[in-house]
Amino acid sequence: MRLPLDEYARIVEKVGVCMIGQTEELAPADRKIYSLRDATACVPSIPLIASSIMSKKLAEGIDALVLDVKVGTGAFMPTEEKAEQLARTLVEIGRRAGKKVTAFLTRMDDPLGVAVGNACEVIESIEVLRGGGPEDIRELTLLMASHMLVMGGLSPDPAAARERCLVALRDGSAIGKFKELIAAQGGNPEAVEHVELFAQASHSTTVRATRSGIVQSVNSTAIGMAGVVLGAGRRQVSDPVDPAVSLYIRKKIGDTVAAGEVLVDVHYNDDRGLPDALERIAGAYVVGDAPVARKPLVLKTIQS
Repeated sequence: MRLPLDEYARIVEKVGVCMIGQTEELAPADRKIYSLRDATACVPSIPLIASSIMSKKLAEGIDALVLDVKVGTGAFMPTEEKAEQLARTLVEIGRRAGKKVTAFLTRMDDPLGVAVGNACEVIESIEVLRGGGPEDIRELTLLMASHMLVMGGLSPDPAAARERCLVALRDGSAIGKFKELIAAQGGNPEAVEHVELFAQASHSTTVRATRSGIVQSVNSTAIGMAGVVLGAGRRQVSDPVDPAVSLYIRKKIGDTVAAGEVLVDVHYNDDRGLPDALERIAGAYVVGDAPVARKPLVLKTIQS
């Protein structure tokens, strides 16, 4: 949201949190850097990613920063080696600026959580803020939030901070703060209690397994691009975004699946890209017979 800086500061002071993107006042060069990455096919460039991310963070006036650096098929950095290089670059920039920075390398070999889309991901976030939601998203949220509390001096250690976060989920203060944020930024907080107010797709279909076995791998980029094809994202800046487009992941790496069982539920409005999207989703899954050990969600921690 492109707020004037004085409004951004007012909301942070009043609510304690605010969502904002780059504006003409806040990190204006970042928009140009991102456009350059897109136009020159160098989106995965570590120097450009690092300058893009850290320019915003430092311009916001932070004291400490917790970063989630993704690794895998759904990330800019498909290998742990490249992701660690990015994380160390980000942490070093923060260190040189006198900031405390912690970066977690987290696995993105298959989609995080269940929902892929705009409205559906916000609804999934609401579930997490109520103490539910998919286990992987909930655990990652607790990890990041607990370290933010420690680095902010509000808890003595991660264990105490995690318990404080769990209390906020249980007593309703977490979801209450989210509603306060929505209201402060001009949204409708009633949507938190009535998720039917979110955009709803008019059509749905499924992608089903063609054989029985165990899910060996899921190409998260292919899943994400299927959503883009249906309108959940932009291929170019001028493209509209359909917030109702939703993909629900029913099978992930290591899950047992029977032939004909649903892999992904697909909700859409415009069927022009549907054949392409369904083909991408079907091609994203590899089902075999070998057992698959699930990798830990957090692969490495890097601190300044």
